Amino acid sequence: MLGSRKSSLRGVSGKTTLISEETVVVGDVHFSGTLEVEGQVKGNIVAVPDKDALVRVVGKGRVEGEIHAPQVLINGQVQGDVFATGLLELASKARVTGNVHYASVEMFAGSEVNGSFVHITRDAAATAGHADASGENPGTAAGEMPAR
Repeated sequence: MLGSRKSSLRGVSGKTTLISEETVVVGDVHFSGTLEVEGQVKGNIVAVPDKDALVRVVGKGRVEGEIHAPQVLINGQVQGDVFATGLLELASKARVTGNVHYASVEMFAGSEVNGSFVHITRDAAATAGHADASGENPGTAAGEMPAR
C-alpha cells in the first residue's frame, strides 16, 4: 500500500469521502467512515464521536489544522496537532508540524514529527480526542495541563 510494508490500519465500514489532489477545502470537515485527503484542507478535521473513522493524508495531501479521529494515517503534510484515539500511522513521507496525541503509534523510517508525542490511554481518548462543534478541545490527555 505505502511501499513494501502493508498498513496496520483496518478498514472502516461506511462511506469514503475523497478530497482530490487539486481541491482546497477551507473550513472544518466533520465526517464519518473514511476521509482520504489528497488535496488541501485549511481547517480542522473531526470524526463523528463514537463512530469508527479513518483519516488518510496521502501523496500531496496537506492539512492546516487539527485532526481528531480514531485512526489516522499520514503520508503527506500536517500543520497542526493530531489526536488519534486508536492507531496513528506515520508513513515514510509523513511530515507533521505539531503535537501528536496517540493511543498507539507506528512510525516508519523517513517520517518526521516536529512537536511532542503525547501518549493517551483509551479511557482518556474518549474525551481528549474529539473537539466539540465550536472547535474547542473539551478534554486533555492524561497528565496534561490545559492551555491558558
